Amino acid sequence: LMNVNKDETLSDAAIELNEADAAGVEAVKKTLGFGFWVSLVWLFVISIFALLAPVLPLKDPGENFVQYEERENPLTKKLEERPTIPPYSPSSEHWFGTDRDARDIFSRTIYGARISLAVGGLTTLFGLLIGGSLGMLAGFLKGWVDKLVSGLFLLSLSFPGLVLTILIITILDRSLLTISLTFGILSIAPIGRLARAQTLTFSEREFVTAATTLGAKRSRILVRELFPNVLIPMVTLAMVIVAISIVGEGTLAFLGLSVQGSSTWGKLILLGADISTLQTSPWVSFIPMSFLFLTVAAFNYMSDRLQDVFDTRSIYVTHD
Repeated sequence: LMNVNKDETLSDAAIELNEADAAGVEAVKKTLGFGFWVSLVWLFVISIFALLAPVLPLKDPGENFVQYEERENPLTKKLEERPTIPPYSPSSEHWFGTDRDARDIFSRTIYGARISLAVGGLTTLFGLLIGGSLGMLAGFLKGWVDKLVSGLFLLSLSFPGLVLTILIITILDRSLLTISLTFGILSIAPIGRLARAQTLTFSEREFVTAATTLGAKRSRILVRELFPNVLIPMVTLAMVIVAISIVGEGTLAFLGLSVQGSSTWGKLILLGADISTLQTSPWVSFIPMSFLFLTVAAFNYMSDRLQDVFDTRSIYVTHD
């Protein structure tokens, strides 16, 4: 009896507290936070550097900057300039040092960003266009269209991604377009399934019902009513796919299947991945590895913050 009375008292107190606070509450959404803007600035800076690399005052990424020092010739007993053995450690001339072929690491890392970011961008663009369109059509039209598209998504997810990538690249070529489209094919199913689920959810909302009742065409409902609501969840997933694609290119580099004829972050990491170079000149691998890590972390963090902020269930209540 005492427990029942105690529970009833606590319940009544909670109700009174909620009623007293109801007049002074204000729903405030979560903010993106400082880390989001730091990540955005990093991605903006690295993208600008990669885009403008040919016109920036960077060292030639293919030039061998051999350094010389005076050494005594044992035969003539005279001082002579002789080349030193690269890789050279970071200095005022080479901020991040050079690789074992005496090529500037900073310049090569910036040029490598052009290919790595292009792979991530093209992959995601392809996945958004194809996967997003198929997913929205399946969720909106339902019926046999939904069954067919969902079956294709399930079939795509069932096939090993790395095996499919190696198969396509081996049969075709190792160009930027081929690798990007291969990763793009793998991204269709995840983006499409998300677009389908979001479309199914929003197609039952009142604004869609109202548009249908007023005689709006299906194309208008898809573009004007559903697409703006489905876009944000797809963008958050797309950022993760960009990060996965960049890491995937690095994996292909270790298998010798990366973009042919161009430097990428994966290739640069591979150049300094042997034991002797890691022990004596760790900057050869760690500089491009740091750029790759920061870029992937930025995409992942921004995706997480966007998902958290635009989740309608995540609302804080504060007092005036």
